[in-house]
Amino acid sequence: MSVTIDVSNDNKTATIKINGRFDFSLHSEFRKAYKDVKLDNGEYSIDLENTEYLDSSALGMLLLLKEHTESQSATIRLINFNDEIKEILSIESFYKLFTLG
Repeated sequence: MSVTIDVSNDNKTATIKINGRFDFSLHSEFRKAYKDVKLDNGEYSIDLENTEYLDSSALGMLLLLKEHTESQSATIRLINFNDEIKEILSIESFYKLFTLG
């Protein structure tokens, strides 16, 4: 399990990749990945391609990221998720809060 972040040279996009299980064990690592990033009018992409599992604490962490981005007028896009994660995001109506796809 790991979290990595890559910020573009123009400071307009940040891609956060979640590898393995996205659950409470990644809380500290996930928060550290973005806490010092400032993207004015930019976009955070959360890449879930290598995410095997996502639970309710992960959904909470995404909501905390949303709070962080609102002060920057930045958006969040969840990308590369599997069908199981897509179903969870749909059930929880995360399509209303985040861009999916």
